[in-house]
This record gives sequence, C-alpha cells and structure tokens, in this order.
Amino acid sequence: MSAEVVTAELLPLDETEAGAAVAVREDEATAAVLAALDQAATAHLDAARPYRTRTGYARDWQLWCEFLDWLAPRTGHRLPDTAVQRGSLVSFVVWLDEVKQAAPNTINRRITGVTVEARARGVDVPKEATKAAREALRRIRADETRAQRGRGKAVSATPEHLRAMATAPADRPKPPGGGRRRGTQRLPELARLRDRALITLAFAIAGRSSEVAALDVDGIRLVAEGLEVRVPSVKGRPSRTVPVRYGSNPDTCPVRCWLAWKEAAGLSPGDPAFLPVDQVGRLGAHRLSPDACRLVITRAARRAGLDVHLTGHSARRGLVTTGRKRGKRVEKLRAQGGWSPSSPVFWEYVDEGERWEDAATEDIGL
Repeated sequence: MSAEVVTAELLPLDETEAGAAVAVREDEATAAVLAALDQAATAHLDAARPYRTRTGYARDWQLWCEFLDWLAPRTGHRLPDTAVQRGSLVSFVVWLDEVKQAAPNTINRRITGVTVEARARGVDVPKEATKAAREALRRIRADETRAQRGRGKAVSATPEHLRAMATAPADRPKPPGGGRRRGTQRLPELARLRDRALITLAFAIAGRSSEVAALDVDGIRLVAEGLEVRVPSVKGRPSRTVPVRYGSNPDTCPVRCWLAWKEAAGLSPGDPAFLPVDQVGRLGAHRLSPDACRLVITRAARRAGLDVHLTGHSARRGLVTTGRKRGKRVEKLRAQGGWSPSSPVFWEYVDEGERWEDAATEDIGL
C-alpha cells in the first residue's frame, strides 16, 4: 500500500492541473510586477511633487494625529492614525475651525493633505468621507467672519500690544467647542508665564511660528547683556544666533519673561523651550506645534481686548516696523529675522516702519 502511495505522488499532474498551476504562478508573478510598479510610481510621483507640497502634506498629517490625540480623552479611546472615515474627517474639519480657528482655505488644504497622506499609507479613504468634509467646510465658508480668517497681511505687533497682553486679566472667555460649560476660564499661572515668554521672545527674534516652536532650552543662553538665542534651521532655512537685550519694562522684557517661565516650568537642557500647559496648570511633555505658538499670540491678544487681530507673523513683522521707527539699522533688523538681502517682504516691513519719516506732506507749507 505504501508503495502505491509513493508511486501515486510521483505521477505527473494531468493537463488540467498543470495548467491551473501555471496560471497561479503567472497570476502571482503579475501581481508582484504590478506591486513593484505601483511602488515605483508612488516614489516617482512623490519625488516630482514640489518640496513645499510634500512638507505641507506632512504637516497636515501631523495635525491629523494631533486632532486624534485631542479627541481621545473626549471619547475614551484613541483612534488609530489610519481611521480616516466620514465621521472622523468631518470632526477634524470642525476641530480645525473651532479649536484651531483655521482659515477656510487652510482647512480645504488640510483635507487634501490628510487624504493624500492616508492613501500613501495604504488607507482606502471613502469618497463620501471627503465629500462630507467639504460639505461641512462649505457651511464654514458661508460665515463672513470665518471667511475673513487668513486674509490680508498680518498686523504688526507693537510693544504697546505686548504690554496689554502681558498684563491682561487671567480670566478668559471659554473657547468654542469646549463642551457644554460656559462662562470664563482662569488662565493657569504657568500658562500665563509661558505665553509672556513666548510672545516677547517671538517678537525679539522676529521669529516665525515654526522657528519659535523649534527653539530648545540648550539654544537659549543667558549672558551678561541678555540672551543669545540660536534659532534652528527650519524648512531648509539657515540657522542663526541672535542677541536679545534686557528690556526696560519687566512685563515685556524677553529675558526676564524667559527666565521666569524656565524656572516655573523646571526646564532643563535638552527640553523644548515651549511646552503645553493644560487647563489646570499641568505641564505637557511634547513641544508646542507651530500652530499652537501662533494661537498663543492670537488668544492673548483677544484676552487683552485688543482691537486688532494678531497672528504668529505679527511679532515677526512688528520687530522690523517698530525697530525702524526707533532708528534701528536695517542690516541689524534683517539679520535678527534671518531675511535674505533681496527679500521683498522684509523691505515692505521697512517701508511700513519708515512711513512717517520725512513724510511727503511734512513741512511743505500746508
């Protein structure tokens, strides 16, 4: 019997079975070749995509993960990063609008970025998900106040603005999207110290929000004259080390504000310069994002009751305009903010600061 079994196993397959085996091997080979071509096509298209688009999509995905982190304690479960579905994507749009207060055009780009990045990770994003997200966005665009977000040039921050923000009451209106409870919230003292340090230092170094977010404790060195601040390289721009002098007003002196925050937060070498602080004053572990740094300035201006809308770029612009009004040299201001000599944006800020210097209508007999 065993001999018969062995002999049977050595018999060749009949033509039908042999054909089926060959077909299976061909299907596997075809699938392997197509998979390799798909992978090569993805790499080729990704390489051909402009650098700013790639980094923008990466930032969109980072924000998506930040949204999921924000959502987790409110739902009792942290969704996986790949959970890009109708409900989660619409909630992401609402979060960008109400919590991040993003401009409608920015939200639209975020939807695209998250969808592209998810599909690059093998996620099958349903068409109804992106359709529903853009329907939610359409209603946001219909609101005139929201539609104005992100339009026009940033308003230049001034030392007067900074003083108003530094001395504003700790009580603040409860932000939208924060649940059923209404009224006011009291800004924790640790958050107040952080906000003062962030705002004044952003102004002093003419820092972009991305640069302020990237600052480290190691890069901020106390010297006799004030601070030596190493602004790291962000998005391919060269790093720079800039001087920050002691200010004449303790409330807006970037040196004193930084030292007060550093001591209160217990920051050590190796730590990010700016960390989250929750509603009860607990310190977070991860550095603030560029968007969070921008919102610190915007919310502080609102809490102070300023009649202008300040953004993260307001501090950067404000140093140049204020500096020129006070007679600071152009080359010093340009070096402080890391502008190139031919930057049209920088010279626009210079012109704004010099607007009233030797004005066309001055002393002409009017």
